[in-house]
Amino acid sequence: MEPPGRFRSRPEFCPECGSVLPRPGPAGCQRCPRCGLGLQSSDLRSVPVRSSLSFAAAEWGRGSAGPAPREGPTVDRSCPRCAHQGMWFHTRQMRSADEGQTVFYTCPRCRFQEKEDS
Repeated sequence: MEPPGRFRSRPEFCPECGSVLPRPGPAGCQRCPRCGLGLQSSDLRSVPVRSSLSFAAAEWGRGSAGPAPREGPTVDRSCPRCAHQGMWFHTRQMRSADEGQTVFYTCPRCRFQEKEDS
């Protein structure tokens, strides 16, 4: 049985206003959060409920100052570990806004990292 309404689309959308319906709950009436149209939950039994959960990539590793860039701008600086000339760098605002940024340097050869508060 198809509920009457202005929209004819998939059952997970309100037939009256077209907004996304909340997940079906226990037996009884389900209300559209936008227009308040009441639908019987039994009308939605055949609708599969799918959900997904995704997380943003972590920016900070445990015990490190930040992620090492794979590449980036290079500054004329010598690596203290392997003496390679030229290090990648990136900046972060780690302290309050009225203080300078923190500059992170990474050696492209040995991946040594160091930071400098400016």
